[in-house]
Amino acid sequence: MPIAPADSSRTAWLRVAMLALAAFIFNTTEYAPVGLLTDISTSFGMQVGKVGLMLTIYAWVVALMSLPAMLLTRSVERRKLLRWIFMLFIGSHLLSAIAWNYPALLVSRIGIALAHSAFWSITAALVVRVAPADKKQQALALLATGTVLAMVLGVPLGRVVGNAFGWRITFSLIATAAALTLHKLMQILPELPSRNTGSLQNLPILLRRPALVLLLLLTVLVITAHFTAYSYIEPFSGKIAGLGSLQTTLVLLVFGGSGIIGSWLFSLFNSRFPEALMIATLLAMLLSLLLMPFMLDQTAMLVLVVIWGAAIMSFGLLMQSRILELASDATDVSMALYSGLYNVGIGGGALLGGLLVQQHQLRWIGLWGGSLCALAVAMYLALSRRHAAS
Repeated sequence: MPIAPADSSRTAWLRVAMLALAAFIFNTTEYAPVGLLTDISTSFGMQVGKVGLMLTIYAWVVALMSLPAMLLTRSVERRKLLRWIFMLFIGSHLLSAIAWNYPALLVSRIGIALAHSAFWSITAALVVRVAPADKKQQALALLATGTVLAMVLGVPLGRVVGNAFGWRITFSLIATAAALTLHKLMQILPELPSRNTGSLQNLPILLRRPALVLLLLLTVLVITAHFTAYSYIEPFSGKIAGLGSLQTTLVLLVFGGSGIIGSWLFSLFNSRFPEALMIATLLAMLLSLLLMPFMLDQTAMLVLVVIWGAAIMSFGLLMQSRILELASDATDVSMALYSGLYNVGIGGGALLGGLLVQQHQLRWIGLWGGSLCALAVAMYLALSRRHAAS
């Protein structure tokens, strides 16, 4: 179904915007439980560190299934595939909302993670296909912004709703938003036969590209470092920094809002000073994590999360734009690989942070995350210079 010339640009951008909104919704559900850990643990009478394992399980299901999901669905028409992905996503959220115990909640999260895996294996390529012919990079930037905004806004939004109405309502609202988005997508998307998906044969080719491998390794290290601390920022704010519930919510909201700064910095400097922006972003991440144990009042925490939130937003945008540039010949495979490794980092960070919390090391999660980030910075500086020299 071709786009009519009279409304081609408007229709194309509406399709891109709705896919970016879908990306925001799919990523929001991964991060939202971070701000609800205390409430969920109270509901089920469990320790926060043990409840936090659901973050690891979710992330590692996505990590394990991203590439297989892409390969298993590579021949399915994309509009039909999106419908089935959304139905699994919505149904699993409804199970989350009525989960009668922690195992039931885990089952629902695994269902969501499976939908997440399939969604991210096709979305970047879909955005490129439906975007205006001369605006594909801008469309990818919009998708990336929706993706990363979920990381910085998903937690505070989930917490605000959870505090007001209970954590179950958070999952119900995500299901509602997904249903409305699916309805609109089915109205505006044409049939999209599968094409240019790539295959396992692309993997050896991609992994022989040193710059791409460096970025994938950097992603794992930095995201592990980030989620070691960020997964437990809500209990840290309350138990270590001594902030009340409303103050903790404010900290999370400011963290999310500061992503706008990171997006602005990316748009301003990426095309002119990409290397300087990358190094500045990594150093800002490192500084934020190392200072976290000493930010023990509201003002200090707010200053910290402004820097931290801007840095993680910039990092996410940098990674997605560079990886898509370096693997434009196999976008589905490269993004499935990226999504999988990104979630290895999320799961590893949540697991490490949870172990530290169970060992009564909640105050020092930032230092542990900072040590991993320092390793990432050192690796990037050493390998990027070596690659540039060769």
